[in-house]
Amino acid sequence: VPMGVLSCMKYLMFIFNMLVFAGGTCLAGVGVWVAVDPAGFQDIVAARAVLSAGAWLLLVVGIALSLLGFLGCCGALRRSRPLLLL
Repeated sequence: VPMGVLSCMKYLMFIFNMLVFAGGTCLAGVGVWVAVDPAGFQDIVAARAVLSAGAWLLLVVGIALSLLGFLGCCGALRRSRPLLLL
C-alpha cells in the first residue's frame, strides 16, 4: 500500500474520531444542562421521570462517546491497533 494512502487514512480516521468526540461532548453537555436546569425542558417533556432519565442517559452516552472518540484520536495519531480496535 502506498505511503500516501496510509497517511490519508490516518488523517481521515483522526477527523472521524474527532467528530465522535465532539458529538459525545455535546451530548454530555446537553445531559448536564437538562439535569441541572430541568425547568427549561418541562414544556417539551410532560413527565418529570422521563426528563430525569433522559438527562442521565444523554450524560452517560455522551461521556462514553467522548472517551471512545478520544481513544480513537490517540490511536489514529500513534497508529496503535489496540486503541483503534477498542
